[in-house]
Amino acid sequence: MSGHSKWATIKRSKGKADAARGKLFNRLIREITIAARSGGGDINANPRLRTAVTSARAANMPNKNVESAILKGTGQLEGVSFEEVTFEGYGPGGIAVMIECMTDNRNRTVAEVRHVLGKHGGNLGQSNSVAWMFKSKGIIRMPKESMAEDTLLEVVLEAGAEDMHLYGEEYEIITGPENFEQVRSALEKVAVQPLSAELTKVADNPVKVEGENVAKVMRLLEALDDLDDTQHVYANYDIADEDMEKFAE
Repeated sequence: MSGHSKWATIKRSKGKADAARGKLFNRLIREITIAARSGGGDINANPRLRTAVTSARAANMPNKNVESAILKGTGQLEGVSFEEVTFEGYGPGGIAVMIECMTDNRNRTVAEVRHVLGKHGGNLGQSNSVAWMFKSKGIIRMPKESMAEDTLLEVVLEAGAEDMHLYGEEYEIITGPENFEQVRSALEKVAVQPLSAELTKVADNPVKVEGENVAKVMRLLEALDDLDDTQHVYANYDIADEDMEKFAE
């Protein structure tokens, strides 16, 4: 299983606590607001907004929260003004890390990210120091029982997907960012509901992480993910399934 997939699995397993704190909703609201601000409030004409709204509904966010976030993004309601900021750095074992944030105070967010990286054996890098190691991809996860593998593979490849893998009880469908919406729409047409669908970043050449660095890396990623302004955390690690399972327990 890819490093991204393992991290996503751990985050989902801890998602209930996250949602209880309101953190998950806050992240989704920020994404909806920024998407509406940058591309307009029509989900049919704004792919980024459609992705954000779909994620919010999958998380059972009330419609009024979704509508309010869209209106704040389009300027029809007053709200806090957020900006998108991406930080790049390094972690234990020489892994590369990217942290995407949405903040109303850039100086505060820089200080928090730098502090967490330093505390967990990493350091903040310069702009474009590690971004070149990652490629944008669409990742769609489907339950194994949703459809026969051959049938599902045919549907997604015809829609423009790059690849599909089976990990345990889930299919992972990989697309280029330009075909992400097309593939997801094709799944909707055959009445298949994804477990998750997101535009993300995947490392080209993962770094093998073993021994005591496994726990160090995962604690760093968790600490970065726990920051209030963090939206997404990406890292180019490769950790064995058995080591990942021990940490997830």
